Amino acid sequence: MLLRGIFLAVQVLQLAEALDLPAGSCAFEESTCGFESVFAFQPWMLNEEGHYVYVDTSFAKQGEKAVLLSSDLQAEEWSCLRLVYQIATSSGPPSDPSKLNLYVRFEDESFDHLLWSAKDPSDSWLIASLDLQNSSKKFKILIEGVLGQGNTASIALFEIKMTTGYCIECDFEENHLCGFVNHWNPNVNWFVGGGNIRNSHSILPLDHTLKSELGHYMYVDSVYVKHFQEVAQLISPMTTAPMSGCLSFYYQLQQGNDNAFSLYTRDMAGLYEEIWKTSNPGNAAWNLAEVEFNAPYPMEVIFEVAFNGPKGGYVALDDISFSPVHCQNQTEIPFSAVEASCNFEKDFCNFYQDKEGPGWARVKVKPNMYRAGDHTTGLGYYLLANTKFTSQPGYIGRLYGPSLPGNLQYCLRFHYAIYGFLKMSDTLAVYIFEENHVVQEKIWSVLESPRGVWMQAEITFKKPMPTKVVFMSLCKSFWDCGLVALDDITIQLGSCWSPEKLPSPPGECTFEQDECAFTQEKRNRSSWHRRRGETPTSYTGPKGDHTTGVGYYMYIEASHMVYGQKAQLLSRPLRGIPRKHCLSFFYHMYGAGTGLLSVYLKKEKDNEEFLLWRRRGEQSISWLQALIEYSCERQHQIIFEAIRGLSIRSDIAIDDVKFQAGPCAEMEDITQQSSGYSEDLNEIEY
Repeated sequence: MLLRGIFLAVQVLQLAEALDLPAGSCAFEESTCGFESVFAFQPWMLNEEGHYVYVDTSFAKQGEKAVLLSSDLQAEEWSCLRLVYQIATSSGPPSDPSKLNLYVRFEDESFDHLLWSAKDPSDSWLIASLDLQNSSKKFKILIEGVLGQGNTASIALFEIKMTTGYCIECDFEENHLCGFVNHWNPNVNWFVGGGNIRNSHSILPLDHTLKSELGHYMYVDSVYVKHFQEVAQLISPMTTAPMSGCLSFYYQLQQGNDNAFSLYTRDMAGLYEEIWKTSNPGNAAWNLAEVEFNAPYPMEVIFEVAFNGPKGGYVALDDISFSPVHCQNQTEIPFSAVEASCNFEKDFCNFYQDKEGPGWARVKVKPNMYRAGDHTTGLGYYLLANTKFTSQPGYIGRLYGPSLPGNLQYCLRFHYAIYGFLKMSDTLAVYIFEENHVVQEKIWSVLESPRGVWMQAEITFKKPMPTKVVFMSLCKSFWDCGLVALDDITIQLGSCWSPEKLPSPPGECTFEQDECAFTQEKRNRSSWHRRRGETPTSYTGPKGDHTTGVGYYMYIEASHMVYGQKAQLLSRPLRGIPRKHCLSFFYHMYGAGTGLLSVYLKKEKDNEEFLLWRRRGEQSISWLQALIEYSCERQHQIIFEAIRGLSIRSDIAIDDVKFQAGPCAEMEDITQQSSGYSEDLNEIEY
């Protein structure tokens, strides 16, 4: 085992109160504290001498997994889950590394939420800090270790600790320093001060927490500075849940010295933003700083000290805390993604036009074989601009969004479809207007793209002043004027793209990367296929996927099948839940010979398949949404079954499958609007 060399470090790490740890915590000294290995997988072994549990290649093979499950937990207040772990291998980084995954399993959901994942090997233990938002729901922690390549691959857990509070908070009294790390510099670094530590040439203060020699804090000293503007950085754990409020901490500067103490945020793309800086040296005692902190997406906090020389003195830091309430004298209006978004099903939401008369009109098209419906459901409303009958040459239609606070990063997503137009360029553009409507900047415009297909656009932007997003449609002349459709506008905080995006919500599949956890009993020309773009046969199948217009979907190719032949796509086994669940997906059934699309439920150890939903024959040239409400107390699978119709114009496709806990909120609207022959069993219990 590669783990024995770190026993001493682990022993230092174990907390004095290990025998009285909070619920959901364990130091693995003599037992697993209520955590149990799941019987269907390899076990987590408790080391004979204590200190950790492990899975390794001495008893498990590459690709096998071990699953550790906690007892029922509850976090009625915001909590921080810290995991001390190691992934070890005998050689360099393998092509197929071991993985350690942590999931949250809520009592009323069939799917587990992936909260965190790691695969990088290390020579010593590492700390992961994970925020758990307060919830009245009971849940379990599920830790999954998957062994990778290597003859001596191993994964070990040394400690799990769940405490009330935010992971970004720290008083530096515990050895793991709350997951804060020093960015190593040859000359200046953050060190632990207080207690019996006496390794500084400066006269350091007592800590702020205990106000005695027993307490600890972090400090950085200039005595070894050799260059101008040498920098020391103390980096917090990355936030894992959206949070907004007041970040406070205590600091102390040695007066009259030339140093700069600043606070930055850094997102997953590496973008820095300064949010606080010392304006005066303060007094010799501990000074309180309060800073507005907004982390709608994962980010770190970095405490940075820059010295101009070896006589810059010291900077000390202690008692970092966070409150979801804004700092004193702050009246900032929080951003609301709901108020800034719209699917136009009921009205224009908070969007408006700059003048009455011809412009953007809210329309609804009954699904048919010639005109696509809206993007939201295929049956609802969307906005339409630039018809030849309502526009004049050179006409510009402007659609204004709600006001957005300045100095925040936003991700704008929307779907559009273009019809007609000899030249598509600039027929639809997006501008950013400052509040006074004087300064405008184009941030996006349509280029050549498939006509008549709902396409997704993504734009990331950030402006210092309050702004509005403006959609502009241009009808250049009567002879070159068509239709511009707009739907499902969303504005969220953060970047649309990140090098390490958070894991997708459980139970969702867009088929963009793969087939997710769906399987097929056999794969041949008559199976379900993953595809992008149009299907090979004309007058059947979609022109593009539902998610983005240029992505992937699953479909059957009727020209490879015979009349009545069927293909089944099976979900992974789902846990039985007595409460209602909602299955939503989009389906495409266009073609004169279209056959049958059905959804079945199959219980564990039961050969019978129960029909939940069915559509027969041609439905629309649009993607249509289906909502199915069901409950099943036993482990089960959901099966999508497509049967080929009378002719080769019988392609059937599905996309954007989503399982979610609770009833279908939009069930009533969808069932009232549904058309074509159907066999709906919308609310079924098994």
